[in-house]
Amino acid sequence: MASEKSKNQLAGDDKPIKINKWDNAALKNGLDDAAKNVLTKNYGFVENHSLMDGRLVICTIAVAFAMFALVLDFFRPFPESRPVLIVCVTAYFVLMGVLTFYTTYKERGIFLVALEKDRAGMDPDNTWTLSSSLRKYDDMYELCMTYSDGKTGETRKAELCKSVANFFDENGVLCADLFNPEIEKMKESLTSEKKLN
Repeated sequence: MASEKSKNQLAGDDKPIKINKWDNAALKNGLDDAAKNVLTKNYGFVENHSLMDGRLVICTIAVAFAMFALVLDFFRPFPESRPVLIVCVTAYFVLMGVLTFYTTYKERGIFLVALEKDRAGMDPDNTWTLSSSLRKYDDMYELCMTYSDGKTGETRKAELCKSVANFFDENGVLCADLFNPEIEKMKESLTSEKKLN
């Protein structure tokens, strides 16, 4: 069982990460947040929000179409606004399809895109990506860490697949001294491959 101090270090404050251990979504989110903290706080990588911004742009445009249809229908009731309503409703559903495609094929479970800034400021930033999955009624947490070299464009991956029981105690508290080393080991394996090349 992890000491209270190491649990607190993972949370980044005085509160340990505690979840309902029977809730798969809470388990996944707790582990995702902890992995994100390791890269952003321990290694000082800068989070890049462009992937999430893409989703927000699609949603904003879809809501703008819906709001325009609502306002237009208020000022010009149904028979008169019918052609515009058809266009707005069609655009909304097309954008929802685009959003589904975007989250399924572009995001693919990615919860962190972090940039490793070049110390000299001469080379492009290296990109670290974390994606995960935890299927419903399953205890196997799958984490994929991807490293993209900013200079060469080379991409490498490290994967982890372990039971969530390895990282949580019986009270649903995340044990940092068990989880942090796994993330650090993945990161170091990708970094050591970079040095060998």
